[in-house]
Amino acid sequence: MITIYPLEWIDSLILQTLNPKKTNISDLSQNDLALIADNLSKESHKIQIQLKNEIFALQKKRQIRLLVRKYHSTLVYLLDNVIEQQKDPDLQKETFSGIIESIISTLDDLLTFVENRYSSYLSLDERVPIPYLAVSRKEMLLKLERIKRKKIYSTTDTEIMKIVTDALSSSIENKSGYKVTYREILYQKELLKQLDLVKFDELKKSMYSEIEEMLIELNFNYQSYVNYIITHIENHLNLQETSTEKLSEILLYYKAFSQLLSTEQTSFDPTKQHISYVLGNWFQHEIRYLERKIALNPDLDSIYNKSEQNFNLGENKVECVLSTDQIGLILRAGDEARILKAKSMNQVFRTIVPYLSTTRKKVLSYDSMRSKSYTAEERDKQIAIQTLERIIKHIREF
Repeated sequence: MITIYPLEWIDSLILQTLNPKKTNISDLSQNDLALIADNLSKESHKIQIQLKNEIFALQKKRQIRLLVRKYHSTLVYLLDNVIEQQKDPDLQKETFSGIIESIISTLDDLLTFVENRYSSYLSLDERVPIPYLAVSRKEMLLKLERIKRKKIYSTTDTEIMKIVTDALSSSIENKSGYKVTYREILYQKELLKQLDLVKFDELKKSMYSEIEEMLIELNFNYQSYVNYIITHIENHLNLQETSTEKLSEILLYYKAFSQLLSTEQTSFDPTKQHISYVLGNWFQHEIRYLERKIALNPDLDSIYNKSEQNFNLGENKVECVLSTDQIGLILRAGDEARILKAKSMNQVFRTIVPYLSTTRKKVLSYDSMRSKSYTAEERDKQIAIQTLERIIKHIREF
């Protein structure tokens, strides 16, 4: 049976060695402080190993829960003490301020380790002690500022990032008398961790970007973000000409959304409904509305579809050496620059694409080409730009 107290050294350091009420801290030399600083990281590592070994030796969940909570509460108690001692004038001197900050950082790292690895055994709805809350907020705000400086290429991701960082800033800096729980702190820390891991330079490969998938998975049910998703999809649907096309597009969005994972245990705002429920409900109502609209007032899609199916140019089509994605980019740019004028972008693609083919495809889908023009890869963009530059060069030589 393990009888060693794993926190003995750091406990003694805080409650005895660096306690101005019990020790004359001025007796500590620079060499003593250097040894303490050097030993902090080693002790942190030893404590983590000790905790893992102790938990591994236990078989009952009740025993593990008691052990995890004992470690967690002790670490919080030590953190509270060192923050209180930090107010002492002697410990505020430059000689000791660095070592105190190192101790606080070490305790915060240990708490993060316990909370991340064994969160299911903690009582997450308990109120967070004020000193621990202050340290956590300071660390999270520093990380948030670093995340805000990340370079983002997509306009959509930039807008989403602003919504998320604004929401986090407001939540972390909340100065009201609202009682903050461990559950909320853990969620904020996990959200910051995932935001830090998101690769914003990677291009959108599906209906939802990497940051959107991450936020849905973490149940980021912030109202402004939910509204943003709905507005974004509605704007895309408005590009479609007919109700049948809108129905087809929203079904694609709904299918992709339904396949995304979303946690049930945590949320950004515990007072709001789960993001999957809210968006799923919105999708279902919109789909039902479009289905009824089509049933009551059928669109002329069948005419378009028949003409497209019967339209076979065979060898008379114009073959383009570009890929479908690259052609789509040029057509979209032509529409948005108002060089190609039609009732809608959809009409531009519907009218032009049937007359084109590529070296790999004889029959091109105008709808697929239009959709892919919104999620083009960087390489396709570069080739489209180089192609247009070649055209410019030839025009200059005329």
